Amino acid sequence: MAAMSSDSGSIFQSKLVRYYGLFTLGFLALTVIILLLEISVGLSQGLIAGIYMVLTFGLYAVIGVATRTKALDEYYVAGRSVPAVFNGMATGADWMSAASFLSMAGTLWGIGYDGMAYIMGWTGGYVLLALLFAPYIRKFGQYTIPDFVGARFGSNSARVVAAVMAIIVSFTYVTAQVVGVGLVMQRVLGLDYGLGVILGLGGVLFCSFLGGMKAVTWTQVAQYVILIVAYLIPPIFMSVKLLGNPLPQLAYGQALQQIIQLEAQQNVAKKYVEPFNEPLSNAGAIAAIRQANGFFGTAMATPAPVTITDWRSTPWDFLALTFCLMAGTAGLPHILIRFYTVPSIKESRRSVFWSLFFIFLLYVTAPAYATLSRLTILKDVVGLSLTKEKAANGREVTTAIGADGKPLAWVTKMSSIGLMTIADANNDNKLQFSELTINNDLIVLSTPEIAGLPYTIAALVAAGGLAAALSTADGLLVVIASSIAHDIYFKTVNPKAKPTTRMNLGKGMIVVAAALTALLALPQLALVAQMVAWAFSLAASTLFPIVLLGIFWRRANFQGAMAGMVGGLIVTLWYLVNNYLNPANNIMGLSHLSSGVFGMIANFTLMIVVSLLTAPPPKAIQEMVDQLRNPVGEMSEGGEMIHGH
Repeated sequence: MAAMSSDSGSIFQSKLVRYYGLFTLGFLALTVIILLLEISVGLSQGLIAGIYMVLTFGLYAVIGVATRTKALDEYYVAGRSVPAVFNGMATGADWMSAASFLSMAGTLWGIGYDGMAYIMGWTGGYVLLALLFAPYIRKFGQYTIPDFVGARFGSNSARVVAAVMAIIVSFTYVTAQVVGVGLVMQRVLGLDYGLGVILGLGGVLFCSFLGGMKAVTWTQVAQYVILIVAYLIPPIFMSVKLLGNPLPQLAYGQALQQIIQLEAQQNVAKKYVEPFNEPLSNAGAIAAIRQANGFFGTAMATPAPVTITDWRSTPWDFLALTFCLMAGTAGLPHILIRFYTVPSIKESRRSVFWSLFFIFLLYVTAPAYATLSRLTILKDVVGLSLTKEKAANGREVTTAIGADGKPLAWVTKMSSIGLMTIADANNDNKLQFSELTINNDLIVLSTPEIAGLPYTIAALVAAGGLAAALSTADGLLVVIASSIAHDIYFKTVNPKAKPTTRMNLGKGMIVVAAALTALLALPQLALVAQMVAWAFSLAASTLFPIVLLGIFWRRANFQGAMAGMVGGLIVTLWYLVNNYLNPANNIMGLSHLSSGVFGMIANFTLMIVVSLLTAPPPKAIQEMVDQLRNPVGEMSEGGEMIHGH
């Protein structure tokens, strides 16, 4: 039977390699054809963008329909049949959120060295996953992370608390993805931001509603192909154009040297390569409250502007943010459940390797993308002549004059929809770097046009940005739905519920979660990377300590787990809100983005103290924990060994 199973798995994997290989070649060929048509016959920008949007959304819909399922194990864990390499691609797409694709390079573009905390933290988190979680999570053999908590601690109360934590983390994270979708639709198709949000969520629902994790997995593999192709091509073009080298990952050191020289010549106050130079500010909170008041018609008080520079030149916030992102990565429920979808413990370890490889391809490129974009703006945009012009929407905007003596279309378009501002503060009709403000979330989308690349490349990047946001949103909506339908309803409220009832409830919860997410995303209350960092702090302070101690400390009990999760959440939210509104409320200069550090400390402390002050877990659970760390064999849903010793 094992041999037959191995043979069928090999055949299945060979078919997947063939299908997705042909898809990759076809997608590359399509891009080349559109590029040639643009150059040779002047294919319009609107048509190019429309082709990419229609074809990619159509592809996701076809996969969603083709992989629809009524089987619970396929709906929740893709039938535990996803080969490691494809699970790695799906995990990479799940991971390559709007923050990674859109905002990470934008953050690096805006704040320079300090933005490296995101790359180090998010990549380092996968090392923690590989060493501490992946094989044990797969061996436990559950459907969800609250499932793990409920079985490990022998308590439905702990399960419900964990489900609530998973929902809070996932809602925060998925809202950021939907904001990213709205920004892409607004920037590329010229749609209203709110309409872009709704259309994007419609695409997400089409996949996750019909097939759950099965549909989401195979859609994410296709989305990974699209997003990685879209992300790698622009910096290659820019690197050749600016540095004469087609390998931007190896060549952008030259770009950094040029940036240093140009910043000195242009008297740029805030140096790109200077570390730990970010002050603490509540500008984001002020903007968010004003947006919320305008959108909802509320009258929340706006805090007075505060900027704190006392902690500049110290590494504490950088280190704390890196650690939060690492622990948050290892605690994210939509990433952890990916290790339930592979056939075996061995495949879970291999899956982590492939995940790291596919993530590496983008993460090693992001600093180059940001650096080449900044160099392009310093060389080709700063110093341009300025003029006033009426935009299509009737607004008068300050725009820049190109080499042909005409206003630059990309500047006018971004200025008219509020994604770029130019203030001729010196009244010299010349653009200075300090007079240019670009929404960091739009840097990746705008750079191809800024660099003068064909519009096909810009549309390709937009398709990649949508793929990144949609792939993560898919996985997060499934987590929210499964937490309610499986962990709270079936496992706690109605254990006798029929499979069809559970399936229908799960689908209904996906629709409800999508609607609530749209409501939260419409005011666009924060930068995408900022919202994602909050989600990581919440995951680091609630789920990470519970899973870690649940695996490695047999004395941990359900009272300690519940106290730890609730205490970690309260401490994190308290610090986050207080610092966000007034950065003077800080400890060692740590910002709200790093608030999970304090929640983690509270969680570990409460869990250990409460566990030691209350009765130890039953002997059967302690033995189960010992078996869990045994690298041989697998366990049933109830925690018993089903094979191996």
